Amino acid sequence: MCSSRLRALAFSGLVGLFASAAGRAEVTGIGPSGFSLKIETSVGNTPEEVFKRFVQIARWWDPGHTYSGDAANLALTAKPGGCFCETLPGGGFVEHMNVVYAAPGKAIRMTGGLGPLQAMGATGALTFEFKPDGANTRLVVTYNVTGFASGQGFAKVAPAVDSVLAAQVARLTHFAETGKPITETGTPPP
Repeated sequence: MCSSRLRALAFSGLVGLFASAAGRAEVTGIGPSGFSLKIETSVGNTPEEVFKRFVQIARWWDPGHTYSGDAANLALTAKPGGCFCETLPGGGFVEHMNVVYAAPGKAIRMTGGLGPLQAMGATGALTFEFKPDGANTRLVVTYNVTGFASGQGFAKVAPAVDSVLAAQVARLTHFAETGKPITETGTPPP
């Protein structure tokens, strides 16, 4: 078996591991002009603390899902006009999403298209809600995307976006619970 195929199989296995660690992740709707997904999980920390760690995105986002290959180049500013942005070598940048709503300890909403969605001209609203659940936080993530996808439309795109976001939520959960930064691609350390 060629090494690229082995890497692809290993990656799909990691995505599956992350998806199960993220709690319940599902595509809730797909149509010709968009899709919706929802991820729910329990995080062992307070909503305020999970929110604080969420905005430290460079410490938990998978560097394999950046343009620069280095999560340290990411920043998230939770204020009016805020941005989930990435600096690139040579003075370049990527504006992944715009922050349009932030209520510390309660919710944050960003608009834009992550990854290949941006190049497709698709956009969406990505919301993270931090709900009290005893001593824990019930984290609810929704992403409602609209646009045009040629070929098979969003039928292939939606499950891939769902898997990647579920993996990111698993990484956030680990960081929010342990405070240990995750800077490498792959499974969070124990």
